[in-house]
Order: sequence, then structure tokens, then C-alpha cells
Amino acid sequence: MPKILLADDHPDIVRLLQIALRNEGHTILTAYDGAEALRTAEEERPDLIILDVMMPELDGFRVLNRIKSDPELSNTTVVMLTCRDQPEDVSLGLDIGADFYLAKPFKPTDVVSLVRRVFENSDAPQTG
Repeated sequence: MPKILLADDHPDIVRLLQIALRNEGHTILTAYDGAEALRTAEEERPDLIILDVMMPELDGFRVLNRIKSDPELSNTTVVMLTCRDQPEDVSLGLDIGADFYLAKPFKPTDVVSLVRRVFENSDAPQTG
């Protein structure tokens, strides 16, 4: 099954998504700040990253930029999941390389549906 990295500094959000996505059979990795998210992505090579913008250490935009600049991670699907939902924030995230941009508050079922769609449409081999 695919490996998913959940990166958010709110443990309740991580826990909620962790439960929802584990029920789908995914392997879940977690990070609670941007530096940890980047380290985990580099070490574990997840198939998909769900990334908050507003996190300590490195914000999600900086993490996204580093992921998309790394030749070994650049093809990783990244979903931004954040309260930063102004048009300029969405444009910045998509310009840096986010594949999807979802606003908080969110429904866990919407995230699960998006993740399903990503993996159903993916030609990339799935690890985990």
C-alpha cells in the first residue's frame, strides 16, 4: 500500500487523518513541524505528502519548495491542507508545485476521496 506523510503541527488533525487513511490501508508517516516533514520525506520517500502551510521550523511553502527542488522527491504528489486559503496563497502553493490545495476546515471524507483518486490515477509504482 502507498506511504503517506501527514505534516501538520496540530496533533488532532494528524490523528484524524491518520485514522481515516489507515482505514483505507495506507501506511502513515507523521511530522509535526516543517523540518521534521522534510527529513521524513527525504528518508522515507512517501508516495504522497499532505502538508500544512503554517508550521514551526519551516513553513509548508518552504518545505514544498525543497521537495519539488529535490530530483529524488520532485515527482511526489503533494496536497496542501491549510487555513491559508486566500487566492494569493493558493496561487503560491500551486506555482511552487503543489498538486492539490485544500482549505481548512475540511471533511476527512473529502481528503480520503482525493487520496483515492490520486492513487487510482497514478502510473507511478506504489511502495509501502
